[in-house]
This record gives sequence, structure tokens and C-alpha cells, in this order.
Amino acid sequence: MTRECLNQRIGDVSILARYVSLWETERNDNFVKVDWRFTTQNARIKLKRLYPVLKN
Repeated sequence: MTRECLNQRIGDVSILARYVSLWETERNDNFVKVDWRFTTQNARIKLKRLYPVLKN
């Protein structure tokens, strides 16, 4: 999103909302997928302090 529509000065919140809405619609229409950089298991290791400890 930063590279596609937020690389310019946007002086009005309503214009920003319109840009975001158009960006979202285009991505959804094109079925763009997210390229996750690591698995859930790796995230739990790396971000251990953010995950609660569940006890049985």
C-alpha cells in the first residue's frame, strides 16, 4: 500500500479513505495473496513474550 498509493502527500482524510478503499477493492478483485515470511511456529518462537502461556 505504501508503494502503490501512500507515496505522496494526502491532505484530506476523505481522500485517504477513498485511496484505501480503491486499493482494497483492487486487491480483493485480483485475489492478491499475502506472502507471509515465517510460519506460526516460528512466530511463536520469535515473539514468545507476546504469546500467553496456556496451562492445562
